[in-house]
Amino acid sequence: MIRSLAATLAELPPLPAEGAGDAIRAAVAANPSHKIVVLDDDPTGTQTVYDVPVLTTWNVAALKAEFARKPACFYVLTNSRSLPPAAARALNVEIARNLRLAAGDCTFTVISRSDSTLRGHFPAETDALGEILGPFDATFVIPYFEAGGRYTLDDVHYVAEGDNLVPAGETPFARDASFGYANSNLRAWIEEKSAQRVRAAEVHSLSIGELRAGPNLVVERLLALPKGAYCVVNACHPRDIEQFALAILSAERAGRRFLFRTAAQFVSARLGLAPRRLLSPRALNLPRQGGGLIIVGSHVPTTTEQLQRLLFAAVDLGVIELSVDLLLDAARREAELGRARAALQVALRAGRDVVLYTSRRLITRGDAAENLKIGRSVSEALITLVRDLEVRPRYIVAKGGITSSDVATRGLGVRRAMVRGQILPGVPVWETGMETRFPGLCYIVFPGNVGGPDALTDVRRILSA
Repeated sequence: MIRSLAATLAELPPLPAEGAGDAIRAAVAANPSHKIVVLDDDPTGTQTVYDVPVLTTWNVAALKAEFARKPACFYVLTNSRSLPPAAARALNVEIARNLRLAAGDCTFTVISRSDSTLRGHFPAETDALGEILGPFDATFVIPYFEAGGRYTLDDVHYVAEGDNLVPAGETPFARDASFGYANSNLRAWIEEKSAQRVRAAEVHSLSIGELRAGPNLVVERLLALPKGAYCVVNACHPRDIEQFALAILSAERAGRRFLFRTAAQFVSARLGLAPRRLLSPRALNLPRQGGGLIIVGSHVPTTTEQLQRLLFAAVDLGVIELSVDLLLDAARREAELGRARAALQVALRAGRDVVLYTSRRLITRGDAAENLKIGRSVSEALITLVRDLEVRPRYIVAKGGITSSDVATRGLGVRRAMVRGQILPGVPVWETGMETRFPGLCYIVFPGNVGGPDALTDVRRILSA
């Protein structure tokens, strides 16, 4: 049932007078050897954090070096959402084993970060982590994400569209060719995704009323959960997640070990990160000369609308459409790549901003595995074009989770980047490392399903200021 966002929020129990950020930060500072390790199935999980590193490699040496550094958190970009289920599971097993070897005397909490609209390899990834790093006392499912308009109330997950709260199962995200689902109630969703291994009636939940009553009640609930339980966390405000994070810290001090399957919001809450302003044009410190590159690979409706607005408002913007039909035709693929490659070089050499986007007609074939294969073929084309760049762009914007991951890791060669902050709510900015093709590049990771209709146009305006 569609609900009014404003009316729904107004009817909820009152929020705590103050946030729990100070208490969380004090608890984090008191345990400096403990790390938060976020395994991110695409790069968009850095939407709420700043001054934390992102690794795109997970060998023991790289992880060991990160455990020895100062930040209390680091991300490992797995990009597993682009993989078939068996490969995603194997990847999580490998990373979990390496984490166990690399941690040494450090303790750590693992957050399996995934999509706020419920797309991804669940429970395959959390099962894999539990197999190597468990057993865990409970696994929490927390898809709430403020900047994206994702709310969980009475165990039902909603996507905000204007003032409408639409149950997630009734949105286009639920019809995803690879990760579709039927249920908006997260207890039923867990049963659906686990192929009824976990029954909805067995799934626990924390209500908004309990969270807003204070952390002591939540701690009692956490300590009373049966071993190995699944638990849904409802949330409609950042303070709801802060109260939960504070209670988690108390339960962990009491000896409990937990696993988390979450959207981006929980990470910043668990770290107690204070709010920070959006990055200004001056803070980005971009070169004065040169053209920027905007790459659009995502096909969700939000992205397509944003692209159309950008093209309509374009001033002195080079436009290159990459035909997916031609990319999937072995006889014509190279010619299409050659055409796009030449047009890119001309625009960037002239110092013009240019948008490179894949054709908007979504092509699906066969089952989920075949559709993932199509996505990888298209992404490979974008990687090739970035690798072949002869001119350093002034900046790169990559629109879409898989797109931004592949461009960063395989196109630019990123092995470690720093998250500087956000340019718009939910849109993180990375600074590439010295190992990349373009060291110190301003790289904007733009999630496909985030932002209003003019968000892509707004980002270009900020970057051009």
